[in-house]
Amino acid sequence: MKYDTALLHGNFKGDNNTGATLVPIYQSSAFGQDTAEKTEDIFHNRASGFAYTRISNPTVASFENRITYLEGGIASVAVSSGMAAITASFLNILSSGDEIISKSSVFGGTLDLFKDLENLGIRTRFVENITKEELEKNVNEHTKLVFAETIGNPRLDVTDIKESAGLIHSFGIPFILDNTTATTYIVKGIELGADIIINSASKYINGNSNSISGIITDSGNFKWTEEKYPIMKEYIRLGRFAYTAKLRNDTFRNMGCCLSPMNAYYNSLGLETLSLRMERHCRNALSLARSLEHAEGIREVNYPILRSSPYYDTAKRVLGEKGGGILTLRLYTKERAFAFINRLKYAVNITNIGDTKTLVIHPASTIYAHSSRAEQEKAGVYDDLIRVSVGIEDIDDITEDFRQALDYVNESFGF
Repeated sequence: MKYDTALLHGNFKGDNNTGATLVPIYQSSAFGQDTAEKTEDIFHNRASGFAYTRISNPTVASFENRITYLEGGIASVAVSSGMAAITASFLNILSSGDEIISKSSVFGGTLDLFKDLENLGIRTRFVENITKEELEKNVNEHTKLVFAETIGNPRLDVTDIKESAGLIHSFGIPFILDNTTATTYIVKGIELGADIIINSASKYINGNSNSISGIITDSGNFKWTEEKYPIMKEYIRLGRFAYTAKLRNDTFRNMGCCLSPMNAYYNSLGLETLSLRMERHCRNALSLARSLEHAEGIREVNYPILRSSPYYDTAKRVLGEKGGGILTLRLYTKERAFAFINRLKYAVNITNIGDTKTLVIHPASTIYAHSSRAEQEKAGVYDDLIRVSVGIEDIDDITEDFRQALDYVNESFGF
């Protein structure tokens, strides 16, 4: 199938029992079985079926299967949030004393998670880019994974996934990639060599800001060994399904970070229009970036496929003509940035991305509030920076809204 067809039909056929074109919302905590033997077989993975929604649910399973198909993986596990997805994906293979290598340009919540992991004896080493030199400097016997975002949020640097995967695998460690900002519409990380894909489904997959959720997709390609990953000992015999089997039957099950059936249903609805929305998000974002790039009163406009972007060459190679739906603006001072946000009429001041509506946020005072100044700057966050998640509105209206806000700021503060 081609992509748009796969969104509607990939690994999905609706409800066989009733003929409904959408899988129903199985809003049930538990599922009864005819016999005690059948319940036992389900709990021991000897039979298919559902017993308890914390472990699995038909509505959630349908959403998982659809994402697995789109990502080109072997299995997915949906969880209660994007942060739960990152946490579970890490803890599935990490123990006290282990280390992570991460790009420094990651979401503020992820930076906060790394600090929490330090309390468990898990250290993170940060690199600006995934290069041979940086890996040789930082990889040691304790290194168990490398983590990056496809498009850094909000630095908007682009990871060369194929090149990075080759370097990472040469050290015998897996590559976990957060593809939230790009989605499979722009980038298929598994095809380029990533081992585990993370998506905060709350964002572009859902598309309407009505559900918090995340999903982990396993490529099945990494070769786990007991010597390097003793925590995987019990599951290595399952070959390509080792990672997912441990996640499903151990880490995810015991953390209790299950996705509600209602939110899985909303995500499935949003998924069906993903390509239509992403095409508009990308087109509108590029148009808005170009219209503001040389505007008086703006210190910098950053969008990956603008020629002025420091990440342009990598972005064109990895993303092609679709640069995603996010851009950032720098307005010289925090006061100007706040005044600009407050003056906007259509854009919503909210801490989210991927909504149908245009959203703005001041990252330094919100999602990076717990990060040091050095951490903020490595992530591309400054006091005068505004992150813009461009929606699917008529771009002329959004452009005019941003122009009037900028005129107001320039008049009020002088420029």
